[in-house]
Amino acid sequence: MKIITYHDSVRKQHWLDSLSKCDWSAGIFLRKMLADDSIFDTLGESSQLLLLTDGDELISFCTYAERDDIPDTELSPWAGFVYTFPKYRRKRYAGLLLAKASELAAADGKDALYVSTNHIGLYEKYGFVFLKELKDRSGDISRVYVKEIKP
Repeated sequence: MKIITYHDSVRKQHWLDSLSKCDWSAGIFLRKMLADDSIFDTLGESSQLLLLTDGDELISFCTYAERDDIPDTELSPWAGFVYTFPKYRRKRYAGLLLAKASELAAADGKDALYVSTNHIGLYEKYGFVFLKELKDRSGDISRVYVKEIKP
């Protein structure tokens, strides 16, 4: 298994096809942003899509981005669109991607990484702690978690 970045891959269409198999509406939205090249407009110019792969198989993915679904906030960077395909769940594969996002945040000189979610008990096992509730782009309440990044 290895982590690759979508935009550095020479097999973008393969990974888009793999994302099409995602059963989560946010994953489908992410695929649409990639296909129409609007991801940077939405998430920020330095955004990256991290893919955990095993050969041709997409296991899990997440973004590392300046912005996520919480508008008008000073909080940044974000780990977003965190998803593991059902047959690979319960093996902590998402944790590998969150660790990579934390490394990227450290390399960028950031002291924290944020996640917006409605899950309770998922991100805590990867070092995130509940920060506060904020409204997302749809006006719904989302739980914001933070992980301190050590230099």
